[in-house]
Amino acid sequence: MADAKVIPFDEDRPRRRSSPARRVRVAPEAPVTPVADPVGPEPVVEAVPEPAAADAWGRRIAGGLAFLRRRITGEYEVDDFGYDKELTDQVLMSLMRPLYDKYFRVEVKGIENIPKEGGALIVANHSGTLPLDGLMLQVAVHDQHPAQRHLRLLAADLVFMLPVVNELARKAGHTLACAEDAQRLLEAGELVGVMPEGFKGIGKPFGDRYKLQRFGRGGFVSTALRAGTPIVPCSIVGAEEIYPMIGNSKTLARLLGIPYFPITPTFPLLGPLGAVPLPTKWTIQFGEPIPTDGYAAEAAEDPMLMFNLTDQVREQIQHTLYKLLVQRRSVFF
Repeated sequence: MADAKVIPFDEDRPRRRSSPARRVRVAPEAPVTPVADPVGPEPVVEAVPEPAAADAWGRRIAGGLAFLRRRITGEYEVDDFGYDKELTDQVLMSLMRPLYDKYFRVEVKGIENIPKEGGALIVANHSGTLPLDGLMLQVAVHDQHPAQRHLRLLAADLVFMLPVVNELARKAGHTLACAEDAQRLLEAGELVGVMPEGFKGIGKPFGDRYKLQRFGRGGFVSTALRAGTPIVPCSIVGAEEIYPMIGNSKTLARLLGIPYFPITPTFPLLGPLGAVPLPTKWTIQFGEPIPTDGYAAEAAEDPMLMFNLTDQVREQIQHTLYKLLVQRRSVFF
C-alpha cells in the first residue's frame, strides 16, 4: 500500500502576494503639531476630612461641663428682673423648641414688622386654657427674627405665686405685668410682650373662641406712649383648640384659689393624660407697627387717645384672626 500523501488544508487556497509597502514622504520643514486633549487632565479632588464624631461629642461634653461649672460656681449674669440669658438660650428654649417645631408646627408671618433694634411692645390675643401661646410667641420671636431678639413677657401675679414656675418664669425673662416694669424694659430697648385679655382670654369657653375679650383700660398703650415705642399687633391662631374648654367648675376654682377650673373633653376625665394638649397647627402673624413717638409727652394722660389706640390695636388683631381662620385648611393641618 502506497504511503498516503498528506495535503495541507490551506494548499488549495490562492497564495496572496505581499504588496510592497507604500512610502510616505514627509517634508522636513513641516513640523508635526501635537493635538491637545479637549477634555484636559482630570481635576484632582482633594478629600476634605470631616470632623470625627468623637471630636463633635467631645466639644458638646466640654461645653456642657463648662455650663454646669458656671451654674455651680455662680459665674453667670442675671439682670434686675432675674432674667438669665444663658439659661434661656441653652436650656429653656431647647425644651420649648420641640413643641414649637414638631408638635404645633408654628408658622410665622410678618416677622419683618418687629424692629431690628430698640424697644417695641408686642400686643397679642390670649387663649388656650393654659398660657402656652405666650411661650410659643417667645420662641417665634427668637428663632424667626434675623437678630434673634428676646421677648420679655408681662405675666400675671398668679405666675409668680406658684413654686418652681415663679423661678423659671423670671429666668426666662418674664416679669410682673405692671406699667413701671414694662416702661423700664421698653426704655432699655427690650421687646416686651403683653396679652391684655389676661385670664378672660385663656379662660373663655370654647364657643367664644377667637372672639377677643375686653382689653382692660388701655394701660399698655399708656406705657408705650411714655416710652415712645411702637406697638406691634400680633394674632395667634391654633391655641384656642389645644384644650377645648366646655365647662368651668367655679367651686373647685374657689377652693384652689385660681381664676377658673377648666373642664375639657379629656380633663379631668383622663386624669394627667387629659393635660396633654391637642396637636393643632398654629399660625402667628405680626401686623404693621403703630408708632407712638409722634405724640406729645402729655398724650399718655389723655383717656380719649388711649381708648382710640386701644381700639385700633384690638380691631387689627381681631380682623387678622378672622382672615387667618378663613385661610387655614384645618385645625390640625
